[in-house]
Amino acid sequence: MIVGCIGIFFTLLNLSAGIYVSTYMPVFLGAFSVIAFEFLTPHKIDWKPKTSDVTADALFMLVVQVLLPRGLSFVVAYYVLTSLESSSWTLGLWPDAWNIGLQVGLMVLFADFFRYWLHRWMHETRRLWKFHAVHHSPKKLYWLNVGRFHPIDKTLQFLFDALPFIILGVREDVLALYFVFYSINGFFQHCNIELQLGPLNYLISGPQLHRWHHSRISDEANSNYGNNIIVWDLLFGTYFLPKSRHVEELGLLNRSYPLDFVSQMQTPFSGDTDQTP
Repeated sequence: MIVGCIGIFFTLLNLSAGIYVSTYMPVFLGAFSVIAFEFLTPHKIDWKPKTSDVTADALFMLVVQVLLPRGLSFVVAYYVLTSLESSSWTLGLWPDAWNIGLQVGLMVLFADFFRYWLHRWMHETRRLWKFHAVHHSPKKLYWLNVGRFHPIDKTLQFLFDALPFIILGVREDVLALYFVFYSINGFFQHCNIELQLGPLNYLISGPQLHRWHHSRISDEANSNYGNNIIVWDLLFGTYFLPKSRHVEELGLLNRSYPLDFVSQMQTPFSGDTDQTP
């Protein structure tokens, strides 16, 4: 699926469809593919989302995943351009002469390294966990709750795994292809699809691994921090994939933790209501 969507990206780009169409069309098609497989072969029937789940997750997707990154990119570009009084503010240190696939591979490797440690700190640091708990609050996993993040959590992600590459001078088409891979893998990672990835569980951070990361049990949840790949978890000892059982309960210890969009914007600032797993 991911490979097919990447193929669509290159096809549209070669047809001069423009960077936005070439980027978002495969992402939409990837999302629809995941939705179809969730309907046809669900991992758990009781993970089917309610209308309230979809409404909240759609708001998170729009506000936190679409509008916020655009706003952050604009603010950064405006600030740097104003400060440097120059139209060229990137460092130009990125190996942009490389094949685009190699560039994206390099970006995935280093972005996941930075994201691994940010993600791990989110779990191990009380103040950061209060924001990251929003992402762990759902009691079921399906494709759309990949976007459920508090804006402060998302801003930190932007600072760690997007801004450095923009400043290094990564080309627009490389960033776009990374976005296609990142987005579709995110949908896939959170999907409610019955599957067995076998040896791929030692390469990508897929749904079998990520379900354990969303476990309600802390010893299970504090694992599998990889965003796209799992190699850093293997290297730093946080890989977790039991062979003889499936994850049971998901979410937080506090079963009364609010799940609607407005409340989750406020909850990280209102005491210890998350009761971290």
